[in-house]
Amino acid sequence: MLYYWLVGLSDQFPLLNVFRYLTFRTGGAIVTAMVVCFVFGPAFIRWLKSKQAGGQPIREDGPQSHIITKQGTPTMGGFLMLIGIFAATLLWADLSNQYVWVVLFVTAGFGAVGFFDDYSKITRKSSAGVSGKVRLLIEFLIAFIAAYWIMEISPDKLSGAVAIPSMKDTLIHLSWFFIPFAAFVVVAASNTVNLTDGLDGLAIVPVMIATSSFALIAYLVGNAVFAEYLQINFVPGTGELAVFCGALVGAGLGFLWYNAPPAMVFMGDTGSLALGGAIGAISVATKHELVLVIIGGLFVLEGVSVIVQVLSFKLTGKRVFRMAPIHHHYEQLGWAESTIVIRFWIIAVILALVGLSTLKLR
Repeated sequence: MLYYWLVGLSDQFPLLNVFRYLTFRTGGAIVTAMVVCFVFGPAFIRWLKSKQAGGQPIREDGPQSHIITKQGTPTMGGFLMLIGIFAATLLWADLSNQYVWVVLFVTAGFGAVGFFDDYSKITRKSSAGVSGKVRLLIEFLIAFIAAYWIMEISPDKLSGAVAIPSMKDTLIHLSWFFIPFAAFVVVAASNTVNLTDGLDGLAIVPVMIATSSFALIAYLVGNAVFAEYLQINFVPGTGELAVFCGALVGAGLGFLWYNAPPAMVFMGDTGSLALGGAIGAISVATKHELVLVIIGGLFVLEGVSVIVQVLSFKLTGKRVFRMAPIHHHYEQLGWAESTIVIRFWIIAVILALVGLSTLKLR
C-alpha cells in the first residue's frame, strides 16, 4: 500500500523515491514482519497456552525424550508468522503484481490446511490430524490453481517451460503438463518442510536460508540487466517477490526468538505447510524449480529418508534408519538436539551456496 500512497507523492517530495526501490521495500518488509512477531508474540503465545491445555500432542512412535521435554508446548505458532508476512507484504509490495498475489494465495491456502490439521490434533488430543489423503487432495487443488495462474501470467516464451540450471537458454517445454509438474513442486516443498519441523529451530532457519536465496534469485530474474548479464531467463515482475521473501525472513527471525531451544511455541503445520508451499511457488514463478532441489536439499533429504524408510519396511520388513525423518535417526544415535540442529543449519547454508552458484555457471 505504501508503494501507491508514497510513490505518487515523489514529485513533490523527492525523498519518497526510495519507495520505488525493491531493496528498500524488501528491507522494510523484513523489519515490519519481525517487529509484528516481537510485539504480538508474547501475548499470542499466552493465548495459545490458554486454549491448548496439553499443548501439541507428541507422537507416541517418536523419540521418547520428546514426551518429557516437549510436552505442553503450544502449537500453531506459524499463525503468528503468517500475520507478520501478510502485514509486511501488503504494506510494502506492489499490489498490482500478480506474482505477489499467487504466492500469497498459496501461503494462505496451505496455512489454512495446516491450521485445520493442527486444530484437529488439539481437539482430538492426538498426533494424527486430518487424513493424509484429504490433506494432499486439498493441497494439490490449491497448487493446481497456483500453477495455472503462474502459467497464465508468465511470458509466452517461458509459459509451461522448465529451465535447466547452468544451461543457457535451455528450456523444456511441458505445455499443459507443466501444471501437474509445478503443482508437485509446490506440494513436495510444503510437505518436506513439514517433515523437517521436528526439533526446536530445525525447520525455521533452513527456511529462512532458502527464502533469502530465492529473494536474491527473484531480484535478479526480475531485472532485465542482471538477467542478461547472468544469462538467466528474464521473468518480468518476479522481482517483487523479493519483498515477500523479505517479509518471510523477518517473520522467521521474530518466530525464532520464541522457537529457539527450548521452544516456547511450535510453528505446527500451520507454519510449516504455508512456508514450504510459499518457497515452492516462488521457485515455480522464477523458473528455478530444479534449483530448489539444491537450495532446499536439506528438506529433500528429510523427505527421501521417510520414503526410503517406508518402502524398505514394506518390502523387506527392515528399517534403514533407526527412526525417520532422518533427524530422529541421529537423536537415536545419541546426538544432542542442539548438535543436530546446528549441523543441519550448516548443511542448509552449504546447499544454498551451491544452488546460488548455478546463477553464474553457464
